[in-house]
Amino acid sequence: MTETVLQSTIRCPNCGHLKTEIMPTDACQYFYECEACHDLLKPRPGDCCVFCSFGTVPCPPVQQGVGGCGPAQ
Repeated sequence: MTETVLQSTIRCPNCGHLKTEIMPTDACQYFYECEACHDLLKPRPGDCCVFCSFGTVPCPPVQQGVGGCGPAQ
């Protein structure tokens, strides 16, 4: 089994700003505010969290093959 990557770089779809963040392992991150344009990001339909929609690496549960990260927090 491969090691779970906990860092993902989020790209804001509104302004293109990039920010590397540490993904939570115990909760779904449903909202993310871009620090540049202050747009509030939400997952795209069918994605479980903002990391799966806008990050360079999907969330830990998706990486581990257990599906999405569960209920939105």
